[in-house]
Amino acid sequence: MKIIILGAGQVGSSLASNLSVEANDITVIDQNSLLLQTLQDHLDLRTVVGHAAHPNVLRKAGAEDADMIIAVTNSDETNMIACQIAHTLYQTPTKIARVREANYLLHREIFAPGSLAIDMIISPEQLVTHHIQRLINYPDALQVLDFAEGKVQLVAVKAFYGGPLIGHALRTLEDYIPNVKTRIAALFRRGRAIIPEGDTVIEADDEVFFIAATKDILTVMSALRELDRPIKRIMIAGGGNIGMRLAEALEKNKYLIKLIESRRSRTEEISEVLHKTIILQGSAADEDLLREENIEETDIFCAVTNDDQVNILSAMLAKRMGARKVMALINRAAYVDLVQSSTIDVAISPQQATIGTLLAHVRRGDVVVVHSLRRGAAEAIEAIAHGDKRSSKVVGRRIDQIRLPPGTTISAIVRGDHVLMAHHDTVIEAEDHVILFLVDKRRINAVERLFQVGVTFL
Repeated sequence: MKIIILGAGQVGSSLASNLSVEANDITVIDQNSLLLQTLQDHLDLRTVVGHAAHPNVLRKAGAEDADMIIAVTNSDETNMIACQIAHTLYQTPTKIARVREANYLLHREIFAPGSLAIDMIISPEQLVTHHIQRLINYPDALQVLDFAEGKVQLVAVKAFYGGPLIGHALRTLEDYIPNVKTRIAALFRRGRAIIPEGDTVIEADDEVFFIAATKDILTVMSALRELDRPIKRIMIAGGGNIGMRLAEALEKNKYLIKLIESRRSRTEEISEVLHKTIILQGSAADEDLLREENIEETDIFCAVTNDDQVNILSAMLAKRMGARKVMALINRAAYVDLVQSSTIDVAISPQQATIGTLLAHVRRGDVVVVHSLRRGAAEAIEAIAHGDKRSSKVVGRRIDQIRLPPGTTISAIVRGDHVLMAHHDTVIEAEDHVILFLVDKRRINAVERLFQVGVTFL
C-alpha cells in the first residue's frame, strides 16, 4: 500500500515506524528537515520537505497514485485542507485527518459526506480521554481494550502475590471461575512473550492479557489478583484539553474530582465548563499543595499536562506521598519504558492510543479494530470472516486447521450477540468477528491474507 504521512511529529513518526516494517511504500512530508533526516536514518521510507497542504509538495510525494493520505501535522487546518486538495486534485481514495480543536469536533456536519473530503477524523485528546476513563473504571488494569462494539474486552493485569491463580496452571482457571468463559490471550514475563498453554503456570509479576465478555471482566480479574477498593477520589494534574475533557467526563459519575492547573487564565476558562470539580491553581509538583489537598486520601492521581517531565515528577511525588494509584501521560516512547511499572503504575502513551485507530484503516482484509500493544511490538485485532469454505482460508474450518503464523492466537469469536471463547475445535462461520492476538506484529501480513476472500467468492 502506498501511504503518504503528513507530519513527522510524534504521532507521524510512530505511525511511520509501525507501517514501514510491513512492506508498505511510505512517504513522510514535513517542513522540518532534521526530523525527516532522523526518520530516514532509521527507517526504510521516502521524505519530502515542504508544506503538507501545498499541491506541488503532495505531487512530489506521489499523491497522484497514493492509496491513502494520513494528515497528522500539528495544524488542524493544514490537515483538513491537505485532505481536500488530495481529493480534488489527485482523487486519493482514503483520507484521514487528525483534528484536535473541540470547536470543529462539535460541528460534525463539517465532516459529513459532501462537505470536507475527509474519510475519517481522529482526535488524540478524545482517544486518550476514553483510554484513561476505562483505566479508571478498572483501576487494577494496565490496559483495557474494546472489541465488537464493547461486547468483549481484552484486559492486561499484573499478577500479584496472593492471587488465587498464582502458581497454578492455566487449565485450572475454570476451577476458580466455573461460570465464566475466558481465555488467556498472552503472557509476558520479565518482558519476554510466553505463548499460553494449558500447563503454563502463572507467576507473580507476570503481565497477563485475558479476554472475556465485558460483563465478566471483574470476575476474571479477581482470580489473578486481589481487587482494590472502589475508586472515589481523583486528582487530575493539568487543565489542558485532555485534563478538562477527562474531568468533564468523570463528573457524570459520582467521583470527587480535583484539578490542578498552573495558569490562572486557564483555571478561569475551565471553571466555566466544570461545575462539580474543585479547581486549584498551582503546580502539580508542589509538595505543600498536594499535602494541603490530602493527596494521601487520593485513589487515583492522573498527570496529563503537556510536559512529560512534569507528569513523571508529579506522579512520582504523589505516589511517594500516599496516592493509591498514579498515572502519567508520556509522549516520549523512551520514557514510557523507563517508568512503566516502577513508581508510576500506568504510563499512558498518546501515540499508541492513536495509532491503533489509524491501523484499522491500513490493514488489509476486513479488519475493523486494531490495538497496538507493548509499545507497538504486539497487536490485538478484530477481523470479520467472509466467504465460504472454498473462497476463505478460515470460514468452515476448525481453529486447529487454520495455519496461524507463529506467535498468533485466536482468543475469542463474536457471533451476533454471542461471545464464544476460542477452542481448538471451534469452527469459524461467515460473518464471525474473530479476535486475534499477535505477539509479533511483523506477522500481520500473514494474518491479513487469511481474512482476504479468494477470487471464487461470489
